[in-house]
Parts: sequence; C-alpha cells; structure tokens
Amino acid sequence: MQTTIEEFIKKESSGGILLVIATLLALLLSNTFMSPVYEYFLHIPVEIRVGSLSLDKSLHHWINDGLMSLFFLLIGLEVKREVLRGQLSSVKKVLLPVIAAIGGMAVPAVVYLAFNQHDSLASKGWAIPTATDIAFALGVLSLLGNRAPISLKLFLMTLAIIDDLGAIVIIALFYTNELSVLSITIAFVSLGVLIAMNLLGVAKKAAFFIVGTVLWISVLKSGVHATLAGVALAFTIPMVGKSDQQTVYPLRVVEQGLHYWVAFFILPLFAFANAGVDVTKISLDQMTGGVPLGIMFGLFFGKQLGVFGFSWLAIKLKIAELPNGCTWTHIYGASILTGIGFTMSLFVASLAFEDPLQYQYTEKLAVLIGSFASGIIGYFVLKRIKKPILEIQDKGGEEP
Repeated sequence: MQTTIEEFIKKESSGGILLVIATLLALLLSNTFMSPVYEYFLHIPVEIRVGSLSLDKSLHHWINDGLMSLFFLLIGLEVKREVLRGQLSSVKKVLLPVIAAIGGMAVPAVVYLAFNQHDSLASKGWAIPTATDIAFALGVLSLLGNRAPISLKLFLMTLAIIDDLGAIVIIALFYTNELSVLSITIAFVSLGVLIAMNLLGVAKKAAFFIVGTVLWISVLKSGVHATLAGVALAFTIPMVGKSDQQTVYPLRVVEQGLHYWVAFFILPLFAFANAGVDVTKISLDQMTGGVPLGIMFGLFFGKQLGVFGFSWLAIKLKIAELPNGCTWTHIYGASILTGIGFTMSLFVASLAFEDPLQYQYTEKLAVLIGSFASGIIGYFVLKRIKKPILEIQDKGGEEP
C-alpha cells in the first residue's frame, strides 16, 4: 500500500515539472513572433469519419474533449480504487480531507461571486477557482523533502481527488448544454452494457474500451461534456476479474498504464494548448475586472481560507484529527497549495466561457497568477519548518 502511494506521488510530482515547462513554452510562443504558428497549431482541423458519422473538430477541441476524457478516466479509476480499498474506504481517514475539500470548493465560489454577483454572464465562472491541480501541488511538496511528512502528502492527495470528484459533479450539473435525446439514449444504453459487463464478470479491457468509445461519442454528441464519459467508464471497470481461468486486476492495470500517458503527455499538452496568453494585449485595467479578480482572490485567499478554516473547525469540534506527524503549519501550508488550480481551473474556464475572446484571456492569466502565487507562498510557508518531524519527536521538543 505504502509503495503504491509513493509511486503515485512520484509520478504526479514529476509530471508537475513538465506542466511548468509546457506552460512557459506556451507563454513564450504566444508572446513572440511565433504567435501565429502557435494559433495555427491549435486550430489544425482533425476529422474522423466512419460512413455518415463524422467528428470534425480543431486540434484544440480534440485535446480538451478527447484527451482530457482519458484524464477524467484516470480520476474515476483513482476515486473507485480509493473508495473500495484506499484512503476513502475508511470514514475516519477520509473525514478531514472531505470536510477540507468542501470548504475548499465553497469559499472560493463565494469569493468569486462576491466580485461578480451583479453580472450574470461573469457569474458563470464561479467554479473556476474551486479546483486543485494535484500534479502541481504534489510537485511543490516533493521539493520540500522530509519537511513534508507522508501523512501530509496523503491528506493533500485525498483532498485533491475529492476536489476532482466535486469538479466532475459541477461539470455535469452546471456546464451541460441542450441535450440530444437520441445521443443521450445511446449513451445510457452504452452505460447499461458496461454495467452489465461488470456484473457478469467480464474482465477483457478491450471490451470495455470498445463500448466506452461508443459511450464517449454519444456523450460528445449529446450536449453533456464528453469528459464525463471517462468517469462513467472508470466506475464500470472491475477491480478483480477472471480471464482464462486466471485472476486479473483490470482497474489496476488500466490505471497504471494511463498514469504515464496522463502525467507526461496529456496534461502537459493540455497546458500547452490552454495556457498561451498574449499578455501584451492585456492591460492592468482589464485585470482589475470582476472575473480576473474573482479567480485570483478565489484561488489564493478562498482556497486557503476554505481548506484551513474547515479543517480547523473539524479538528476543534473533534469530528476529525490532525494527520500523524503534522502540525498546524503543515495544514496551513498545504491549504495554500490547494490554490494551485491550474489545469482543472483552465479546463472549467474553457467550459464557463466558451468564447476565448469574451474576457480577452484575462481569466486564463488570472488562473496562472493565482496558481503560481499559491505554489510559491505555500512552498515558503512549509519551508519554514526547519527540522524533520521525526527528529523533533525524538528530542521531545516542539516545532520551532
């Protein structure tokens, strides 16, 4: 169990470095003479046609609707594994991160709406600052070495997974367009077939992916965001099954196979395609608008107030306990790190404001500023913890 968790953290934190590189590259290209090349790359038309059925979208849309479905498939697999056999399977272990995640979603939304309550169009972006980017957050923690105990990493990892689950629910409820009855019917039939395959003990991964592809296409055509198909598919893939009289573990195999693709290709490519902002065309006055201020304040102040405040209440009311080896400084530092919304916040922004010129890309720049501020300040808060917690405990002293 411990080895699996450590491998997960290592993969996520390594991917965080690539996310930074992809982001900087996108900013470099979009703010230099290479900007037309960058824009051309994003709008390359890609069409897949089978008979009368065709999917004709730009490369940018394929990344956001197609590749990100695999990212959400991975999230779904992680949530299912954690619920059945991991951190989310124990009420005692999950209480603190659940309560913290609720605070970390509610308070940033309130902060955002405080800036945009009188603008119905701008208020659609209320969910942008509610997300946490697990790759970036764990990446920052990895830089701190033994100043960040494994229990803190587990707390942050579990919180971020719950955060992602909350984002899935938000997308399903608030960012769904008008539904196509035919497509949604095919989607439900496909989902029913996947559930039946699970109940019948089918363990062939290929079978799930064939039906899952039909599910994804029908969801894409239905008006519901296509990434939700990835989550639905994940929940139907069995933990254990029988194949050729041998016990197999489909969920674990698919999850492990996807991790590297998501961490080292899909998320960096998504960051590259969505983080390109021409800052030369954005004025200071534009950045003082309700949308960018709501996002920046929501991510930096809202997330830390929500996560730390709800954690403090839960512990003081004896509903939950501090993670082993953690102090309040650890929890506060981790709370700041949850303000690293980045990929998830950019993704929600693309759903809330479908026209990228609607706010002149200020929402994207606000996500980057809020996320990087949270990462830098969170790092230095945790860096103040001078000694490894084990050394402090051995000497019987208190944290300086």
